[in-house]
Amino acid sequence: MDKIKTSLVLEGGGMRGAYTAGALTWLIDQGISFDSSYGISTGALYLTNFLMKNKENLKDFSVYGITDKRIVGPKAILHCGRLVDYDFLFDQILTVEKHFDISPLKDCKDSGYIGVYDLGVGKTYYLSTRDISMKQLEASTSLPILGVIVNVEGKQLMDGGITDMIPIRQAEKDGCNRHLIITTKPYDYVRKPANPFVVWLMKTMYPQCDNISKDYSIRHLNYVDQISFIRDLEEKNEAVYVYPSHTSNVTRLGGTTEELNDLFNLGYSDMEARKEKIFALLGMK
Repeated sequence: MDKIKTSLVLEGGGMRGAYTAGALTWLIDQGISFDSSYGISTGALYLTNFLMKNKENLKDFSVYGITDKRIVGPKAILHCGRLVDYDFLFDQILTVEKHFDISPLKDCKDSGYIGVYDLGVGKTYYLSTRDISMKQLEASTSLPILGVIVNVEGKQLMDGGITDMIPIRQAEKDGCNRHLIITTKPYDYVRKPANPFVVWLMKTMYPQCDNISKDYSIRHLNYVDQISFIRDLEEKNEAVYVYPSHTSNVTRLGGTTEELNDLFNLGYSDMEARKEKIFALLGMK
């Protein structure tokens, strides 16, 4: 029998990431860690807090910080020309106002990886959280069209969710064979094909990258593949798949503090409800 190697796999979801933050808080309370952990988009930001065991930030960022009116909407458009002001989120709110510091990641014993899409090569690849900069973390959350390209060390980077919405394939590629997967979409969620106008926008806005519009046009197929793979792993008792057990009014870019708090608490309670399965998966009593 192969040696068990565990992974934590986190989907993105913008403000819906409050669910992930609640789930990660439960894991910290249980003292659970993994051989490797993977985060995409908002999942990447909350993964860094999980690795540093920072419960306070998980709640503060996902329920309170993310609702700042300067991040999404008219104020963001006026400030940066995009619907979401990622520079302001990372440089002002997280760094200055919330004193967010990723330097402890260098000494974390647990391995973590965040996905970024490189426009220069038209592919998603993964960065070790032990070596990342704040700009690379920002890039991993910056959605195409809504956000800006983040230039890091001569590379043009954006959100790895362009191809890998749920990074389960990367976890398997790295040799993990037991997976805890946390998503922000309900079990029966169906991703629709990309809007042709959005695909056209991709071609127009990112002429330096032929692949991005192609990748976006098949994003729904990649999502189906990733979900199908997860369900196959579940059937073989090689994964526990955690997702919101109730619907929420929170969207990728909208939600009140009360709604986000409820979603955070739902993430925590859904993990508690799956406690026995999670413990069995990880070989815990």
